Amino acid sequence: IILFLNGSYVLPALKLIVTSAFTPQAAGGGFIGSTVMMAIRFGIARGLFTNESGLGSAPIVDAAAVTRNPVRQGLIAMTGVFWDTVIVCALTGLVLVSSIMKDPAGMTGLTGGDLSSAAFNNIPVIGPIVLTVGLITFAWSTILGWSYYGERCWVYLCGQKAIMPFRIAWTIVVFIGSVVSLDLIWGIADILNALMAFPNLVALLGLSGVIVAETKKYLFNDNMDAWSDDEIPVVDK
Repeated sequence: IILFLNGSYVLPALKLIVTSAFTPQAAGGGFIGSTVMMAIRFGIARGLFTNESGLGSAPIVDAAAVTRNPVRQGLIAMTGVFWDTVIVCALTGLVLVSSIMKDPAGMTGLTGGDLSSAAFNNIPVIGPIVLTVGLITFAWSTILGWSYYGERCWVYLCGQKAIMPFRIAWTIVVFIGSVVSLDLIWGIADILNALMAFPNLVALLGLSGVIVAETKKYLFNDNMDAWSDDEIPVVDK
């Protein structure tokens, strides 16, 4: 709806995003200072939050899926990077930039959540409600999702009896995270994500041969070793 309301600014916004990223002025300024380094640093860090690519967390959920073949599930999971980062983030960027171009005076000085809130104010009454509900549902699902990730890892290390202590600790940490400085939370999250990503990426390199072999078997072998419909394991409810 916002892109429709900002229709005359959408193509100029897209052009501005592309030209600002690749103009000699942007590159020159970046190499002189630390612009490029910071762009890469925040791009990688925030990209991890959108799709979890390389963290090794999403496979915890994918491993619980009932599927005919693990490669098939892996290929499905890979599409998350496209939908989360390429589609959703591109739309968000266009909403923000087109809103700034439409009302530069009203958007001046705004950053982060305030910028998104101002953009959604383009939709009278409904806009702020949609943004608020969206934020609540995203936050709630994130708390539940990462709780499941951590719980599965904790059970693997310490056994089933460790679930309740973990849930208590998790609840306390969630409360602390909601009242401390946002910059501190981002910093801690970036550090912890890096500590997850490095060993996981090393493991992925070590398993690259297995990944290639299994993928070739699934894609190119006519008699691929996959489960038939009546062989898919059923999880007892």
